[in-house]
Amino acid sequence: MSAKQEGSPKPAIRSRLTFSEQMRHFPWWAVIMITGLAIAFVAMMGNPQYRDALNFIIRPPTSTEMAFGIDVRNGLMMTLVTTVVAYLIALIFGLFLGVMRVSKNPILFHLSTLYVELMRGVPMLVLIIWIGFVVVPFLRLQAGDNFPLSNVQGAILGLGFGYAAYLAEVYRSGIESISHGQMEAARSLGMGYFQAMRYVILPQAIRRVVPPLANDLVALLKDSALVSVVAVPEILQMARLYVSRTFRAFEGYNSAAFVYLVLTLIFIIVVRLIERRWRSNA
Repeated sequence: MSAKQEGSPKPAIRSRLTFSEQMRHFPWWAVIMITGLAIAFVAMMGNPQYRDALNFIIRPPTSTEMAFGIDVRNGLMMTLVTTVVAYLIALIFGLFLGVMRVSKNPILFHLSTLYVELMRGVPMLVLIIWIGFVVVPFLRLQAGDNFPLSNVQGAILGLGFGYAAYLAEVYRSGIESISHGQMEAARSLGMGYFQAMRYVILPQAIRRVVPPLANDLVALLKDSALVSVVAVPEILQMARLYVSRTFRAFEGYNSAAFVYLVLTLIFIIVVRLIERRWRSNA
C-alpha cells in the first residue's frame, strides 16, 4: 500500500436511518399545509366573493405614501414593507442594545436594561397605539404641518423599536455564550474593548444567533397586523375595509387569513433553509 493511500483519511460511515426516523424527518407538516392551501386557493378562485376580497386586499383602490414620494398600492406589499423595514430597525437598534447590555459601563448597562424591560413590559399593540395616536400627533402639533413623520411611518417605527428589545436579548445571549477567554486574548493583543467586540466577539456571536433572529422575522411578520389599528393599509386593515363596505366578514377575514398563511409558510421555509445551512457550516 502506498504512503498516499495510508495517509488518506477514511470516509465517515453514516448510520442509515430507520423507516420511522425517515418519516419523522420528512416535512409532512409542510406537505399537508401546502396541499391545504392549494385546495383552498382553487376553491376561493371559483367563488366570486372570495375573488373580490382577495383582489381588494392585494390591490386596494387607493395608494399610500411611505416616504420620499414612494407610493404603495398593494395590501400585500404594505405588509412586506412594514415587516422588512421594522425588522431592519430592530436588527440594528437591537444590536446596539445587546452590546450595551453586556457592557461593564454602568450607565450603558442600566440605560439599555431600562429600555429593554420597559418595552418588554408594554404590549406591542399598546406601544403602536401610543406612538400612532399620542407621540406622532404631539410632535406634529409642536412642529406644525411640516412634520415629516406620518402615522404609517410612526407605526413602523413603533413596531421596530418594540422588537428591538426582544432582539437585544437574543444578541446578549449570543455574546455571553462566547468564552470570556476570547475577550481576554483579544485585549492581550492590544485591542480595545470595542475593537475586540467588533472583530472577535460579535462575528462569532452573530453566527450563533442567526437562527433565533430568523425565527423572530416570522413572528414580526405576524405581528405586523397590529399596525392596522392606526389605519396602516396592510392585509388586515384592507380586509376590515372590505368587510365594512360589503358586510361579507366570512370572505374578507378568511381571505386575510389565507394570505397570512401563505406568507408565513414562505418565511418559515426560508428560515428552515437558513437554519440547515448554518448547522451544516458550523
